Amino acid sequence: MSSAKEPVAVIGAGLMGSGIAQVFATGGWPVALQDVSAEALERAVEGIHRNLAFLVERGLGNEEAVESALARISITTDLQEAAGGAAFVVECVFEDMSLKQEVFRTLDACCPPETVLATNTSVMSITAIASRAERRERIVGTHFWNPPYLIPLVEVVRAAETTPETMDRTVAILRAAGKHPVRVEKDVPGFVANRLQHALWREAISIVERGIADAATVDECIRYGFGLRLPVLAPMENADMVGLDLTLSIHDYILPHLEASPEPSPLLRQKVETGDLGFKTGRGFQEWTAEQAQASRDRLLAYLVGVIAGKEGENDRAG
Repeated sequence: MSSAKEPVAVIGAGLMGSGIAQVFATGGWPVALQDVSAEALERAVEGIHRNLAFLVERGLGNEEAVESALARISITTDLQEAAGGAAFVVECVFEDMSLKQEVFRTLDACCPPETVLATNTSVMSITAIASRAERRERIVGTHFWNPPYLIPLVEVVRAAETTPETMDRTVAILRAAGKHPVRVEKDVPGFVANRLQHALWREAISIVERGIADAATVDECIRYGFGLRLPVLAPMENADMVGLDLTLSIHDYILPHLEASPEPSPLLRQKVETGDLGFKTGRGFQEWTAEQAQASRDRLLAYLVGVIAGKEGENDRAG
């Protein structure tokens, strides 16, 4: 499937849907991008064009490749038209369980039996999303990360009835599209990466709430400390490096002192109730001008592009 460049359909033309369509189109797949809103589809194509132009400006790609990618993307408001002839479908609609269930019931009815049906949900149960479909064995989770055209990771999540063949085919096409797929063998809330991310966020917010350090200091401790080594030394390897005996000794001492509440932080809830929502309101755990918020987004994109450019340079030297 991965070498044949069979048609791909992406359902939902929001930020993630458009980014995923871009991934497959730049990889050579014909992509049908569907949304109920014609305006959303037009915005999506414009956004993909901006993303591709941005990459060209940074030395990743050329104008010819941009035009070729855009030419591979067709848009439609008709779900069956988009997905009926697809070999691989990725759903990217709103995080609403009933809506997703209905989309997959429709996809299951209109797609050929061999078509793989994937959902890009970030936290919802894949098994529950698939529950209204008949051929649930071909439904799988594919959790892309934002922005999907820059972040390599895709979590491939096995639902209760997902077959090994569906997992294998999904991993193969994602790898062929230049992503880094990982297998998540149990359908649990948050899968793997979001569980890890929000465990860190819970402790970070708790530190601020308890007055141990302010929000900026918490971020500095990560940016200038262990965050620097995470890309090359992640937790499980780090534990083996320092020794599991030392890791156990540290955990015996520190774990009773870490935040373990199953409820969201009262400070977080208070911020939301008072309308301090972060970048969108100018104040969250810290205060943000519009310029500062944009600078933060720009730094992230520049960093991610730099990482990708560096990896491509390594591959060129290795070749």
